[in-house]
Amino acid sequence: MHSLSFAHYNMVHMTNWVLNGLPERFPKLKVIWIESGLAWVPFVMQRLDSEYMMRTSECPLLKRKPSEYIQDMYFTSQPLERSNMKLTQATFEAIRAETQLLYASDWPHWDFDAPSSITKLPFLKEDAKRNILGLNAAQLFNLEVPAAKSGVKKSPQPVAVPAE
Repeated sequence: MHSLSFAHYNMVHMTNWVLNGLPERFPKLKVIWIESGLAWVPFVMQRLDSEYMMRTSECPLLKRKPSEYIQDMYFTSQPLERSNMKLTQATFEAIRAETQLLYASDWPHWDFDAPSSITKLPFLKEDAKRNILGLNAAQLFNLEVPAAKSGVKKSPQPVAVPAE
């Protein structure tokens, strides 16, 4: 049951959340889906869009496709499914992982993911890895990040030259 339970319940809750118009009713509320992996998300996005396009009257509060609301949500990386890199890459693209994914280890559980679960992904650029490993969370929670930790190179400050 471990393989499906968290994903199943998050699918049910996400469907209710989106189709009942909560993103429209509470547009500033930031939502994070945790501890259910990511592989289920593109399925839900595509399925909800498909059904919505056939019966928009069932979701009168929505102004966009369900997948567009889902792309504004946040997800944690644990447990990260990596058995098929093409699917993992497609999932990262679907959820806009570069800005919406937060690294989670789930340490000390037996199925924890080390930071290398992100750093060794061959399709991610260094900026995306840095974002996922901490900068996305810092932005989400309005935490200040020193320039040295953000990977942003600080421009040298102009030196004052004394007047003669």
